Amino acid sequence: MVRIKGFKGIRPKKELASRIASPPYDVLNSNEARIAVKIEPYSFLHVVKSEVDLPPGTDQYDPAVYQKAADNLSEMRKDKLIQDQKPVMYIYRQVMDERTQTGLIAVQHIDDYLEGKVKIHELTRENKEKDRITHIDVVNAHTGPVFYTYPDDKNIDKMIADSIDKDPEYDYTSKDGVHHTLWLLEDRNTIDSLIGHFDKIDHVYVADGHHRSKASAMVGKMRRDANPKHTGNEEYNWFLAVFFPAKQLKIIDYNRVVRDLNGLSKKEFLSKMEKIFKIKKISSSESAKPTEEHEFSMYLLDHWYQLTLKKELFDLSDPVKSLDSALLTELVLEPILGIKDIRKDKRIDFVGGSRGMEALEGRVNAGEMALSFALHPITIKQLMDVADSNALMPPKTTWFEPKLQSGLFIHSLEDE
Repeated sequence: MVRIKGFKGIRPKKELASRIASPPYDVLNSNEARIAVKIEPYSFLHVVKSEVDLPPGTDQYDPAVYQKAADNLSEMRKDKLIQDQKPVMYIYRQVMDERTQTGLIAVQHIDDYLEGKVKIHELTRENKEKDRITHIDVVNAHTGPVFYTYPDDKNIDKMIADSIDKDPEYDYTSKDGVHHTLWLLEDRNTIDSLIGHFDKIDHVYVADGHHRSKASAMVGKMRRDANPKHTGNEEYNWFLAVFFPAKQLKIIDYNRVVRDLNGLSKKEFLSKMEKIFKIKKISSSESAKPTEEHEFSMYLLDHWYQLTLKKELFDLSDPVKSLDSALLTELVLEPILGIKDIRKDKRIDFVGGSRGMEALEGRVNAGEMALSFALHPITIKQLMDVADSNALMPPKTTWFEPKLQSGLFIHSLEDE
């Protein structure tokens, strides 16, 4: 039983939607966000990356950052945002590289998360959890949705398809080439029917937004525990989500970059790697992308290498331990490079596959990192199988594209 409902969404005026909508908070770093808001002053990055409005060098976890986000949202609500006057749902379609995904926007009850009806597949980073908890609490709103997938359901598919046979509220192409279309779903009978069909779904899966989902549940619980007059009807009991059918989603690679060789010379490092992989030098990044499971690419100093796992040396029967992200951690990152906890170690960073192999090469060529690893993406079925077994993947195993834009729909934690 998955509990959803409509909500009085806060969203851009129609003519401003394409200007306000922004990438989510975790896609751009602070410097990239500062550049972006100079190009587009109306960008919702003023709320989700509000350090852009504070002096350069301001710690992104400084209390002033969260207060600035709240102030900026309040200012935007004066003349750039509107609020629907009755609870509604929305349908959000994205088209990228001729692939379409169409999701339902609603709010979900926090007890679904607390009771395990939300299936997760990776652990979260403690500092990111605290960041999202503070942001939601201070801003008093969910400014970015959790990205869910659910088992395919023909009835839900049909209701959504029937509901987009009308003029959309927003329809534009963002600078990254993704076409975004949003429809209001106001028909009470359709909303009630969707609520009923989701009530028959045992659980949903977090595709992207582990930190947002946990933080939303924690803020709701905090407010519930602190409210002696709690009734269960308060808006803080619900959090913002977009639900996509599994068949429409595609996972792309999520890659690693490492700052140093843990005191090893290049020769020493490659010697250790040769015990695990068959290593072949590759001429360029254009031919370096892994083409199958258990094949990796590595950029070290100024060369690409193809790494093919010596499968005969390892037991690959475990559905989690055999994931490429887990193998890289167990066989290379921990024993050779000395990275014991990839959730906390600052010597490692992660790069979404949408940035291309050139991004991995660039981080090394700039002297910021010593080497990078490109991984083959997992499948939606692997994600669901792991989640169904209540197991966890290593952090940053999945990367979904296109990303859900922030600022198109906002959920207030208070009844308005």
